[in-house]
Amino acid sequence: MSQTLQDANRYLEEGTNSSTLPFAVHLDLKVIDPDTIRELTQHAEGADRDEFALEALKIGVLALRRASSSFDADYIKRETDRLLDTMRRQLEDHTRGSQEKLAGALKHYFDPESGQFNRRVQQLTAKDGELSSLLSESLDGDKSKLAQTLFAHFGEQSPLMKILSPDQSNGLLATLRTNVEGELSKQRERILQEFSLDNPNSALTRLIEQLTSKHGSLSKDLQGKIDEVIKEFSLDKEDSALNRLVTRVNRAQETITREFSLDNDQSSLKRMKTELTTILEAHVKTNAEFQEEVKIALEKLDTKRKTELRSTTHGNTFEDAVLSFLHDDAARRGDVVEATGNCTGLRKNCKVGDAVVELGPDHVAAGAKIVLEAKEDASYTLKKARDEVAVARSNRDAQQGIFVFSRHSAPPEFEALARYGDDVFVVWDAQDPQTDAYLKAALEISRALCLRSNPETQRDTIDWTPIDKSVLDIEKRAENLEMIRKSAETILSSGGKIIDRVDKDKKGLLRQFTILSEAMSHIKELLGEP
Repeated sequence: MSQTLQDANRYLEEGTNSSTLPFAVHLDLKVIDPDTIRELTQHAEGADRDEFALEALKIGVLALRRASSSFDADYIKRETDRLLDTMRRQLEDHTRGSQEKLAGALKHYFDPESGQFNRRVQQLTAKDGELSSLLSESLDGDKSKLAQTLFAHFGEQSPLMKILSPDQSNGLLATLRTNVEGELSKQRERILQEFSLDNPNSALTRLIEQLTSKHGSLSKDLQGKIDEVIKEFSLDKEDSALNRLVTRVNRAQETITREFSLDNDQSSLKRMKTELTTILEAHVKTNAEFQEEVKIALEKLDTKRKTELRSTTHGNTFEDAVLSFLHDDAARRGDVVEATGNCTGLRKNCKVGDAVVELGPDHVAAGAKIVLEAKEDASYTLKKARDEVAVARSNRDAQQGIFVFSRHSAPPEFEALARYGDDVFVVWDAQDPQTDAYLKAALEISRALCLRSNPETQRDTIDWTPIDKSVLDIEKRAENLEMIRKSAETILSSGGKIIDRVDKDKKGLLRQFTILSEAMSHIKELLGEP
């Protein structure tokens, strides 16, 4: 979905250069969305429907252009959060795995009960262990290696003891005493000479001379250094360090003030304000243009709808909606629907009868015909409608007739559903699904009445009472629904009771449909139909 929006956004951005656009783009689309199909079928097939589809597509493209920028930001934020969450989980898994491996390794070596380190230490430090054996062999007893080594090097007969013996004149002690006394005498004489003032080359004499010379130089240099430091911190000297620091601070302050001043056209703040103002003005202009385009498109649609209401084209649209309803209903029942509004019937040059429904082979009265006449014309009264549906039955060789009034043009005193003889009159609104029950009831009544006109069903064994009662109950409940609808439009305070009543009547209406269908199935069994 995001890739499609990105492609559309890229196409819209590229489309801003009119030199890259083709003169026209041909689209061959298959629409499957129910809401879109409902809106498209309200317009006549051809140029009318194409114009409506183009206007709707233009509005959708404009809306998509507006929504793409915010959608991209939301998509980037969502993908970033998902990436961070994935990295966090991977780091947590890696940390947990590393800790488990480290704990296992430490436990393998340092566990108090089963650790390798403890077992090795116990093996070394045990009473009969390797370390005890080694130390015992090397240190314990007169015959140990240590005892033999010490006796060889430090025993009474060893060369070392012979040299250290005080009884020998050439022994180590005598030689050491003589050498130490000689060296100490030499060092004492040398030290006395270095600390003697009679010797001009002694260390003490040189130290006194250097201290005397350095004291004067140090006093002189220290005073000069102090004077130089005082001069560097003086504001009276133009090239002093403090003066240069103050100058740089003032220059930096002036630069900052100049960059953040709205009076300076070249300042950063002024340029940023100008750029933001330009962007805001462009957005305001774009929003105004978008609103104006949408307003113009909606005005065109409203004007077109009002024009259709005033013209005969809207009547054709209503007839098309009735035909569409008939096709959907017949597809579920196996009936055949034929649009006959533009065809001449049995009467010469007579085209009365907009559609004919022929009952399918699964119906008891298979082959029977029901003619429908649909009008959205306020000039039609009930008498005129009865006359026209009678002509339609004769012209189309139909056994039953249905006249469909549009709610926008139906006589105000007419009920939602009524039957006069072989004809059923119903009020239907293509925009209101609640009125579909009336048209379905009218079709169901006509299908049931087709049994009476079928010669094969004229038998004494057939009980017509359930069918008659069901038809009467359908008519009554349809009247109740219409009364409830009118009450609901004016009395909002009793909406709960009205909804309950509508639900009850709707359930009763569906129950009567079931009874009617079961009665017809029973008749079918009596007639020996498969």
